[in-house]
Amino acid sequence: MASSFEIDLKDADAPLVLALDVGSSATRGMIYDAQGRPVGRRAKVSHSFTVVPGGGSEIDPDQVVTEIEQVMEELLGGLRKEQVAAVAIDTFASSLVVVDADGSPLTPCYTYADARPGSQVEGLRKELSEERLQQRTGTRVHASYWPARLRWLSAEQPEVMERAAHFLSLGDYVLRALTGALGTGTSTAAWTGLVDRHTAQWYPELVEICGIGLEQLPPIHHLDQPLEIGDKQRARLARRWPALADARWFAAIADGLAANVGLGAHDETAIGASCATSGALRVLVRVMPEELPPGLWCYRVSHDRSLIGGALNDVGRALAWAEVTLALDQVDPDDLAEALTAEPHETTPLVLPFFTGERSTGWAADARAVMTGVTAASTPAEVYRGVLEGIALAYARIAAQLREVAPQPEKLYAGGSVAAGHPELMRVLADAMRTPVTPVTIKRSTLHGTALLALESVAPGVRRARPDRGTTLTPDYDRRPYYTERFERFARVYDALYG
Repeated sequence: MASSFEIDLKDADAPLVLALDVGSSATRGMIYDAQGRPVGRRAKVSHSFTVVPGGGSEIDPDQVVTEIEQVMEELLGGLRKEQVAAVAIDTFASSLVVVDADGSPLTPCYTYADARPGSQVEGLRKELSEERLQQRTGTRVHASYWPARLRWLSAEQPEVMERAAHFLSLGDYVLRALTGALGTGTSTAAWTGLVDRHTAQWYPELVEICGIGLEQLPPIHHLDQPLEIGDKQRARLARRWPALADARWFAAIADGLAANVGLGAHDETAIGASCATSGALRVLVRVMPEELPPGLWCYRVSHDRSLIGGALNDVGRALAWAEVTLALDQVDPDDLAEALTAEPHETTPLVLPFFTGERSTGWAADARAVMTGVTAASTPAEVYRGVLEGIALAYARIAAQLREVAPQPEKLYAGGSVAAGHPELMRVLADAMRTPVTPVTIKRSTLHGTALLALESVAPGVRRARPDRGTTLTPDYDRRPYYTERFERFARVYDALYG
């Protein structure tokens, strides 16, 4: 097997869970046993978003349904009748599909990357108090959230709004197409920006401001509330996939929630760090803060849990820029390694790594990368070290606000392509955040988290297996003065430019 964490079907403990993930680049699926171990079966169908002039980003929702069916056919073939106890799905968050009374799509799926509602964002910021909105919904005004998206649709496609019966996220659409059930997961709903984080229900006043009705939104299902599927639809599903004859189907959840749980950050004691093209820090809490720091978002994800955190636009993207621009392939590997592992030095340039704008903590969408302290003597390796430190400091700024409302985290689990491929960043991250950092080395950690959340309901008394992890990097406290000074200087430069 590819990993000691993975097992063969013959060694699996019942019940089994089918986990599905719709990401930005592919639809994936795996089967997990009661301990949360992948059962050696995996399937993947690649896709990509369609880029539309004017900043649009779309995908055909029916294409995704077909991909899900292909994955299910590949994974479920050969399984015995009634062998799978649950089906769970996560998708990329902040998506929208408008459907008519028959459930047919009136629009493509608009993805989180669709920037066309930009003017509506500006209009809403003038109309609403963004601070009050954040305290109520846990979200800011942004093009990826539904308030701006719905205002844009009303302006650009009024005929669609007139025919609209329901407004769905992509996972809601997929599950309705497969099962006939109408519903959405709490986390998926929260990522629309239309949920009251205190009640875990749709926020009526904001829904009205968006120009739609509550009856056009799907019912919200918490993590322990499976979808209600009619007898005819269930019989049809059983004929097609006998292994799912008695399966519970759970409403779609957001990939950010699944990623955190899959990394092992499933309670207040741990921070989950996603380190890929973009990045995020998140903590899953049982007690939701009454007041939310201005730099964070807070998504209600079930009746008893909320996910608090912040996101970075540029992690892997910043490193890729630096590697190409600084021509690191022409730098002596030993010199580069020495610069990345050496003791921090005050001559290292200070970098604010906002190459495509900033989300947390300042929400300065027009921010751009800044370098200070670059001299004629600065080498490419030193500048690259500055980019690494800048990314770590941007994470640390989120962590500082996280600790105001979730003071218990004593460890950090990091996953993603950058965490796996750039151990030097993990070292700097531990020192800058003063937190032990443990890389999580299993692949498809988001799928793993989706399965674990379903297992809470179908196998509550079973102990979960520990996933593969790398060596924990503990902070070097001798470096605390250096990173304290860097953190403060980062803040001064930021305030001078964007404050």
